[in-house]
Amino acid sequence: MIAIDPAAPGGPEVLVVVERPVPVPGPGDVLIRVAAAGVNRPDVLQRRGGYPPPPGAPSIPGLEVAGTVVALGAGVAPELMGQPVCALVPGGGYAQYALAAAGVCLPVPSALTIIEAAAIPETLFTVWTNLFERAFVVEGDTVLVHGGTSGIGTMAIALANIFGLKIIVTAGTDEKCAAARKLGADHAINYKMQDFVAEVKAITGGHGVQAVLDMVGGDYVPRNLQCLADDGRHVSIAVQGGLTATIPIFEVMRRRLTLTGSTLRPRDTAFKAMVADELHRIVWPYVAEGRLKPVIDRTFPLANAAEAHARMESGDHVGKIVLTVEHAG
Repeated sequence: MIAIDPAAPGGPEVLVVVERPVPVPGPGDVLIRVAAAGVNRPDVLQRRGGYPPPPGAPSIPGLEVAGTVVALGAGVAPELMGQPVCALVPGGGYAQYALAAAGVCLPVPSALTIIEAAAIPETLFTVWTNLFERAFVVEGDTVLVHGGTSGIGTMAIALANIFGLKIIVTAGTDEKCAAARKLGADHAINYKMQDFVAEVKAITGGHGVQAVLDMVGGDYVPRNLQCLADDGRHVSIAVQGGLTATIPIFEVMRRRLTLTGSTLRPRDTAFKAMVADELHRIVWPYVAEGRLKPVIDRTFPLANAAEAHARMESGDHVGKIVLTVEHAG
């Protein structure tokens, strides 16, 4: 099969097409004939050599795919054969074929294109587990999400609109702020021109937000804590701005704040299958109705994965970047 499997870390130019054997499904796995694969920031970190695949995962990058099930491992329900699915995978997405645990596969309803389906799993699993499970937000809560026009940010906006949250996002340009508002953000703050702490306090009448979803880390963390209401929850999902932060412990105590976070990729299959089941029950009806769709920024053929990564690293994208996968015949 054709795949992208860099021999060494480097810039986007290391993403060249190579031939690899088609993987064979083990017990509980399905083989997916990939039609499209989502591009995510962890793929960029892996390409640079900063985010190695977890034990047992393929070296081929790519954390989410959509396509057709063409082979089944032992113990997999036979009715999955031939079904269009999207799946969260620990790696291997940038290829014509990829393995996925049957338990993390979600059906592709007619309301979604296969490209849209490929752009859902990574951000949906991430936002759901962190905002709804770790920060346990409920209808009526106000949340602050950084990176409002990223894949994570646009998914957070979509879920906030469905589940009755008020959402404030940050973005780096007025154009991106306008795009976020157009997608349904209640407020968008240009963090380069405005102090997001002061803006959040003004928007919330001084009360603060119930939860912050943060992908920046570093000096954003103490500033995020200033944005939280009493009993607020701070969830870290990435550290693009720094691995360490200095926080006022007594403020955490006095205001009963919670600091938590998670990484999705290293979690075991049982956890991901449990999340997939929850999403299938609670969120997938909205997907099937066409009410929840990912925002697609741009698509690139698999052979042009280098261009896709360059686009992501430029920071100009709004929503998801997706690779399309051709098959001969």
